[in-house]
Amino acid sequence: MWHQQEIPLPALSRGFHLITERVVEAMPSLTRCGVGLLHLQLMHTSASLTLNENADPDVRHDLDAFLRRLVPGDLPYFRHTLEGNDDMPAHVIASLLGTQLTLAVRDGRLALGTWQGIWLGEHRDHGGPRRLVATLSGEG
Repeated sequence: MWHQQEIPLPALSRGFHLITERVVEAMPSLTRCGVGLLHLQLMHTSASLTLNENADPDVRHDLDAFLRRLVPGDLPYFRHTLEGNDDMPAHVIASLLGTQLTLAVRDGRLALGTWQGIWLGEHRDHGGPRRLVATLSGEG
């Protein structure tokens, strides 16, 4: 079986946001897949996807704080500033973390670890709505 669809995400504040439930709810075809893979591709270059801690929101806060310090918006050698001081740092962080995830599917569910969840990293101050392309492949 193959299924592909776009998943719209609303504009979110800068930082990391747990989106696991939003992805699962948007993909009812998951329940028909006994074994397979779900590939998620974020259609933007200033946000990211990552798989990480899903229980304690302090982890999302701390990773955002670390990345803001690692890639601040006021680096004098950044030349790509047409869209604002937060744009080039957002591109750097998106490249470091990535914009795609491939997740195992087992018995109609994402095969995630106990404390794992899908995060959207919004790296712009005002990034706007985002879109994911979700591609499910597998067998019933």
